[in-house]
Amino acid sequence: MPEKQLQVELLAYTPDPEKTCALAARTCYSGLEYDELKAQVDEKDQAAFLRRIVASGHLSVLEHASFTFGVSGVSRALLAQITRHRIASFSVQSQRYVSLAEGFGYIIPPRIKALGEDAVEEFESQMAQMQAWYQGWQDKLGNGEGSNEDARFVLPNACETHITLTMNARELLHFFSLRCCNRAQWEIRALAKEMLRQCKLVAPVIFEYAGPACISGPCPEGAKSCGDMTNVREMYRSL
Repeated sequence: MPEKQLQVELLAYTPDPEKTCALAARTCYSGLEYDELKAQVDEKDQAAFLRRIVASGHLSVLEHASFTFGVSGVSRALLAQITRHRIASFSVQSQRYVSLAEGFGYIIPPRIKALGEDAVEEFESQMAQMQAWYQGWQDKLGNGEGSNEDARFVLPNACETHITLTMNARELLHFFSLRCCNRAQWEIRALAKEMLRQCKLVAPVIFEYAGPACISGPCPEGAKSCGDMTNVREMYRSL
């Protein structure tokens, strides 16, 4: 199968995520009944209030808004990284139940592409060899899920997978602060950047200053800084 490209779609999110978070925040500071409080939130734009809440660090109220993404064209190597974010929910295409006997998609790292056509052909040849090994083990192990379960051990980290993932807004801010950084691995950085772009379309106030940590403060990488903070800030603020 051919090389796969990153695809990200915001499948679902909390309706009126910013109003929901603003209502949650006002609950903490108001003695009004919910019908009155909700009417107050509905009547007045909550952008300025929500900005103050985010700036103050009262981020627990952002946990009331969740965002679900469909992701494909990513590698199993990325899967190992993103599932380290434990305040999230993941559903992943199973190599145990889904047979890849007809061929598996794969991700070619940009640095290998940069080496030229010969390098890409060598990489693709290696993927074809692993596909042959996989099919060979399936033949030896017989049909059924058991053959997929054990034949998959020869599949590479480059093998493409599909992920449905859900995070709340607070965790997304944390995720973006780490994975949008120039020092993050290229694949998960590309994913994080596209997720942030789509989040900004539906919750622009919540994600106004989202991005790598250097967006709103000094670079936390110290001596390992990318040294390009000005351009990074400009890129993410105009995303």
